[in-house]
Amino acid sequence: MASRRFNLLLLGTFAGLALALAGVGIYGVMSYAVAARTHEIGVRMALGAAQADVLKLVVGQAMVLTAIGVVIGLACALAVTRFLSSLLYGVRPTDPATFVGIVFLLAAVALLASYIPARRATKVDPMVALRYE
Repeated sequence: MASRRFNLLLLGTFAGLALALAGVGIYGVMSYAVAARTHEIGVRMALGAAQADVLKLVVGQAMVLTAIGVVIGLACALAVTRFLSSLLYGVRPTDPATFVGIVFLLAAVALLASYIPARRATKVDPMVALRYE
Protein backbone atom coordinates (compact mmCIF):
# COMPACT_ATOMS: atom_id res chain seq x y z
CA MET A 1 0.00 0.00 0.00
CA ALA A 2 2.88 2.39 0.64
CA SER A 3 3.92 2.53 -3.00
CA ARG A 4 0.33 3.22 -4.11
CA ARG A 5 -0.03 5.99 -1.53
CA PHE A 6 3.23 7.54 -2.63
CA ASN A 7 2.20 7.38 -6.29
CA LEU A 8 -1.15 9.01 -5.53
CA LEU A 9 0.46 11.66 -3.35
CA LEU A 10 2.93 12.44 -6.11
CA LEU A 11 0.18 12.50 -8.73
CA GLY A 12 -1.99 14.76 -6.58
CA THR A 13 0.90 17.14 -5.93
CA PHE A 14 1.67 17.44 -9.61
CA ALA A 15 -2.03 17.89 -10.40
CA GLY A 16 -2.24 20.77 -7.92
CA LEU A 17 0.89 22.30 -9.37
CA ALA A 18 -0.55 21.95 -12.88
CA LEU A 19 -3.76 23.68 -11.76
CA ALA A 20 -1.77 26.55 -10.26
CA LEU A 21 0.32 26.87 -13.41
CA ALA A 22 -2.83 26.87 -15.54
CA GLY A 23 -4.27 29.68 -13.44
CA VAL A 24 -1.07 31.73 -13.69
CA GLY A 25 -0.93 31.09 -17.43
CA ILE A 26 -4.50 32.22 -18.00
CA TYR A 27 -3.86 35.29 -15.87
CA GLY A 28 -0.75 36.13 -17.89
CA VAL A 29 -2.43 35.69 -21.26
CA MET A 30 -5.45 37.74 -20.25
CA SER A 31 -3.26 40.49 -18.75
CA TYR A 32 -1.34 40.67 -22.01
CA ALA A 33 -4.56 40.71 -24.06
CA VAL A 34 -6.00 43.52 -21.94
CA ALA A 35 -2.78 45.53 -22.20
CA ALA A 36 -2.71 45.05 -25.97
CA ARG A 37 -6.35 46.12 -26.29
CA THR A 38 -6.11 49.18 -24.03
CA HIS A 39 -6.75 51.52 -26.95
CA GLU A 40 -9.79 49.52 -28.10
CA ILE A 41 -11.21 49.33 -24.58
CA GLY A 42 -10.71 53.08 -24.18
CA VAL A 43 -12.59 53.74 -27.42
CA ARG A 44 -15.42 51.46 -26.31
CA MET A 45 -15.68 53.24 -22.97
CA ALA A 46 -15.50 56.67 -24.67
CA LEU A 47 -18.40 55.63 -26.92
CA GLY A 48 -20.51 54.69 -23.91
CA ALA A 49 -19.71 51.10 -23.00
CA ALA A 50 -20.44 50.41 -19.36
CA GLN A 51 -17.92 48.77 -17.05
CA ALA A 52 -20.09 45.66 -16.98
CA ASP A 53 -19.89 45.42 -20.78
CA VAL A 54 -16.09 45.58 -20.73
CA LEU A 55 -15.97 43.04 -17.90
CA LYS A 56 -18.27 40.72 -19.83
CA LEU A 57 -16.16 41.13 -22.98
CA VAL A 58 -12.87 40.19 -21.35
CA VAL A 59 -14.20 37.39 -19.13
CA GLY A 60 -16.28 36.03 -22.01
CA GLN A 61 -13.22 35.83 -24.23
CA ALA A 62 -11.33 33.94 -21.54
CA MET A 63 -14.20 31.54 -20.89
CA VAL A 64 -14.52 30.69 -24.60
CA LEU A 65 -10.83 29.80 -24.68
CA THR A 66 -11.25 27.84 -21.45
CA ALA A 67 -14.20 25.90 -22.88
CA ILE A 68 -12.14 24.93 -25.93
CA GLY A 69 -9.30 23.81 -23.67
CA VAL A 70 -11.65 21.82 -21.43
CA VAL A 71 -13.15 19.97 -24.40
CA ILE A 72 -9.70 19.07 -25.73
CA GLY A 73 -8.56 18.11 -22.23
CA LEU A 74 -11.58 15.89 -21.64
CA ALA A 75 -10.97 14.06 -24.90
CA CYS A 76 -7.33 13.48 -23.94
CA ALA A 77 -8.30 12.46 -20.40
CA LEU A 78 -10.76 9.88 -21.66
CA ALA A 79 -8.05 8.47 -23.92
CA VAL A 80 -5.52 8.20 -21.07
CA THR A 81 -7.78 6.78 -18.34
CA ARG A 82 -7.03 3.15 -19.10
CA PHE A 83 -3.34 3.77 -18.34
CA LEU A 84 -4.19 5.29 -14.95
CA SER A 85 -6.73 2.66 -13.94
CA SER A 86 -4.08 0.74 -11.97
CA LEU A 87 -3.59 3.80 -9.70
CA LEU A 88 -7.28 4.27 -8.91
CA TYR A 89 -8.87 2.74 -5.85
CA GLY A 90 -12.64 2.66 -5.50
CA VAL A 91 -13.24 4.92 -8.50
CA ARG A 92 -13.93 3.94 -12.09
CA PRO A 93 -11.53 5.45 -14.64
CA THR A 94 -14.42 7.23 -16.37
CA ASP A 95 -16.26 8.41 -13.25
CA PRO A 96 -18.67 11.13 -14.42
CA ALA A 97 -18.73 12.92 -11.06
CA THR A 98 -14.95 13.30 -11.13
CA PHE A 99 -14.95 14.64 -14.67
CA VAL A 100 -17.77 17.12 -13.93
CA GLY A 101 -16.06 18.24 -10.72
CA ILE A 102 -12.78 18.85 -12.51
CA VAL A 103 -14.53 20.80 -15.28
CA PHE A 104 -16.15 23.07 -12.69
CA LEU A 105 -12.86 23.46 -10.80
CA LEU A 106 -11.01 24.43 -13.98
CA ALA A 107 -13.79 26.84 -14.97
CA ALA A 108 -13.65 28.47 -11.53
CA VAL A 109 -9.86 28.88 -11.73
CA ALA A 110 -10.15 30.34 -15.24
CA LEU A 111 -12.91 32.70 -14.12
CA LEU A 112 -10.84 33.97 -11.21
CA ALA A 113 -7.69 34.27 -13.32
CA SER A 114 -9.52 36.25 -16.01
CA TYR A 115 -11.57 38.38 -13.63
CA ILE A 116 -8.54 40.22 -12.26
CA PRO A 117 -7.34 41.56 -15.66
CA ALA A 118 -10.96 42.21 -16.67
CA ARG A 119 -11.46 44.28 -13.54
CA ARG A 120 -8.32 46.24 -14.43
CA ALA A 121 -9.73 46.83 -17.93
CA THR A 122 -12.83 48.46 -16.46
CA LYS A 123 -10.64 51.05 -14.76
CA VAL A 124 -9.20 52.32 -18.06
CA ASP A 125 -9.62 56.07 -18.43
CA PRO A 126 -10.85 56.72 -21.99
CA MET A 127 -8.73 59.85 -22.44
CA VAL A 128 -5.53 58.10 -21.35
CA ALA A 129 -6.31 55.10 -23.55
CA LEU A 130 -6.98 57.30 -26.57
CA ARG A 131 -3.61 59.03 -26.10
CA TYR A 132 -1.93 55.64 -25.66
CA GLU A 133 0.59 54.80 -28.44
